[in-house]
Amino acid sequence: MKIRAGVLIKSDASAPYLTSRPLEILELDLEGPAEGELLIRIRAAGVCHSDLSVVNGTRPRPLPMALGHECAGVVLESRADDVNVGDHVVLTFVPRCSSCSACMSGRPALCKEAKRANGAGELLRGGHRLSRDGVPINHHLGVSAFADHAVVDRGSVVVVPKDIPFDVAALFGCAVLTGAGAIFNTARVQPGQTVAVWGLGGVGMAAVMAAGAAGAGEVIAIDPDAGKRELALQVGATTALPPEGFTRELFPDGVDVAIEAVGSSKVLATAFESTTPGGMTVSVGLPHPTELMSISPLQLVAESRTLAGSYLGSADPERDIPIMIDLWRAGRLPVEKLRSRDVPLDDINLAMDELAAGRVIRQLIIFD
Repeated sequence: MKIRAGVLIKSDASAPYLTSRPLEILELDLEGPAEGELLIRIRAAGVCHSDLSVVNGTRPRPLPMALGHECAGVVLESRADDVNVGDHVVLTFVPRCSSCSACMSGRPALCKEAKRANGAGELLRGGHRLSRDGVPINHHLGVSAFADHAVVDRGSVVVVPKDIPFDVAALFGCAVLTGAGAIFNTARVQPGQTVAVWGLGGVGMAAVMAAGAAGAGEVIAIDPDAGKRELALQVGATTALPPEGFTRELFPDGVDVAIEAVGSSKVLATAFESTTPGGMTVSVGLPHPTELMSISPLQLVAESRTLAGSYLGSADPERDIPIMIDLWRAGRLPVEKLRSRDVPLDDINLAMDELAAGRVIRQLIIFD
């Protein structure tokens, strides 16, 4: 079948992004699903910094690639026994093979087969379902959500209740799963703890919400944008500060949990230094692969501080997305507040501009 998709042909880190238009809206050929795969009609897709990271080269990926990885839709064709035509689904950016050591030990976010497939721009079972004039087009993280339809592996899908609006459901696939998962799964925040979150994009704001839902005693939201700080106070933060406003003098005992959602090694070092002895720093952002940071190993040992990475929120999507949806229904994770504005697919580059400038939290492409 023919589909329309946002495709990155060439990455150019040297070009000023706000004056460039790197994504092209192209007509592609989409093959039908193979065994264990699904054809999805995409209804809503989020524009995430991980997409921008492919454009500017921070996350090198094989090109050309149809971008997008956070979305929700409806199943049009299923070749998986446990998913039916008409089911509503959230797509996640780490497909689960269910048979590697990571999946078998309850850590599907670290699925070894998914890492191979995502790095190669393929689906989990190998190969491409997208092409243009006979030339394969790479899949972004097994999803390629900036399109009206997608073929994905069963391991990329979580079936969700049909009463959840697609524009809300889409956010659970990345922003909420990653940010809230960092709080619930990686840091395991306990009632009364102090949590600081650097960076109030979709992931950071979801972490703020989750910290409040976890019963944190104080939630400090840190971002240079005043509008984002104001929203953070509405969704769970007790204090909101610009980066220069967070000083150790204000929090002399340090924080119990620090979440870095900026993607900066410098910010990560600041977050680590902010923690109290026995505290944990969770790295969620995606810095450029050449960035390095320096910390004292003595702080890890003598002060029992922990520095942890969190990919996909250390989540098991089949387990965690339903739990997070229940929290949303209860009003404890107001996910809809992450939504900054809606854009048509044809304006995807304008959406990337807004994201690069730091003016938005989550923009959604809505497909009729």
